[in-house]
Amino acid sequence: MHLEIVSPEATLYSGEATSVIVPGTDGAFQLLDNHAPIVSILMEGIVKVKGATLSDKAKKHFTAGKDAGEITLAIKSGTVEMKDNKVIVLVD
Repeated sequence: MHLEIVSPEATLYSGEATSVIVPGTDGAFQLLDNHAPIVSILMEGIVKVKGATLSDKAKKHFTAGKDAGEITLAIKSGTVEMKDNKVIVLVD
């Protein structure tokens, strides 16, 4: 799936990913290929991305996750939308 993570200042990531876990209002949830369309509010927490390839520019925004091939990003709030295998995460 294609993933974009965007902050008010810049696009933090734009590329492919195999899994995205986001902190929803009722707990974390995972988005995978062919997930049903969804729009949700995000709470303060950690966005976890698997299968992403970071550019040198993007590396300054992310940290390595606990699992191999996982990157993480701490957020204060945001929204997520997934439709047609494209995920857009707007973060603060």
